[in-house]
Amino acid sequence: MSEVTTTAKRIMTNVEKVVIGKRQEIVLALVAYLCEGHILLEDVPGVAKTMLARALAASIGCSFKRVQCTPDLLPNDITGASIFNPKTTEFEFRQGPLFAQIVLADEINRTTPRTQAALLEAMAERRVTVDGHTYQLEAPFLVIATQNPVDHEGTFPLPEAQLDRFLVRLSLGYPSQEEEGKMLDLLKREHPIDQLSAVVSAADVIRCQQAVREVYVDPKVRDYIVEIVRTTREHDDIALGGSPRASMALYRASQAVAAIRGNDFVLPDDVKRMAPAVLGHRLIIRPESRLRKVTAAAVITEILSEISVPMVSSNAGAE
Repeated sequence: MSEVTTTAKRIMTNVEKVVIGKRQEIVLALVAYLCEGHILLEDVPGVAKTMLARALAASIGCSFKRVQCTPDLLPNDITGASIFNPKTTEFEFRQGPLFAQIVLADEINRTTPRTQAALLEAMAERRVTVDGHTYQLEAPFLVIATQNPVDHEGTFPLPEAQLDRFLVRLSLGYPSQEEEGKMLDLLKREHPIDQLSAVVSAADVIRCQQAVREVYVDPKVRDYIVEIVRTTREHDDIALGGSPRASMALYRASQAVAAIRGNDFVLPDDVKRMAPAVLGHRLIIRPESRLRKVTAAAVITEILSEISVPMVSSNAGAE
């Protein structure tokens, strides 16, 4: 796991030159990337959602494209389209911005459900089908989507099926007074993102993704993950609990965070650390519970406190 830890530290150090004081959120973003998942950044405007995505892309030597989502954006605008070439008298496929290794979908909830659905195949299967032809997307492929949870005028909320495609949902929040002051100092002459260079390659990330899959998960920890997700389906305040995809996402995320920490085995603490980010956006709270101000985060905290934590040996990975 030493290569995973080293690669993660390089990326985190580089991203922190731009995004100040958000180490935990950067770790969660890396967890999603190493799990071959996707990231939903949900927060108010101006808290560096787009900057985090750009800094992550700049730190890794792979292609990056940005899509500014608007109500008039069509599926072909992101997947590409066949254009008639009068010289050859044939149709030629012109790739859209989705044909990049890291794709930023800015304000995804401002585009129509038809265009949002165009991302589903790419996010789930790493491929795009246009005019009957299927094109594989180059690895490592990552979609980072941002949305503003406050201003809902003229927006199209993501359906549950698409929310479930995102491995984690992050919220950056406002910086502290000291962090905001440091941020202003960095912006005196130019934006630090303009000077950010790649510190790892796409091949490094692919090797780390493969290594994460080899992290050992004790049967007790596996059962702990399953029990957490199954409890969400039976909780009185939850109308729709986590699916088996949620169990798989929590399993993979726990492996990744363990690898980033330098361990070759998963601890229950890794599961507890990842549960809020992995499960929060997959749960639907009952209307009557929402009236009582019950949140998904509060329910997950309650579930984690009630389920007994398994005892795992510190040398479990070597057994």
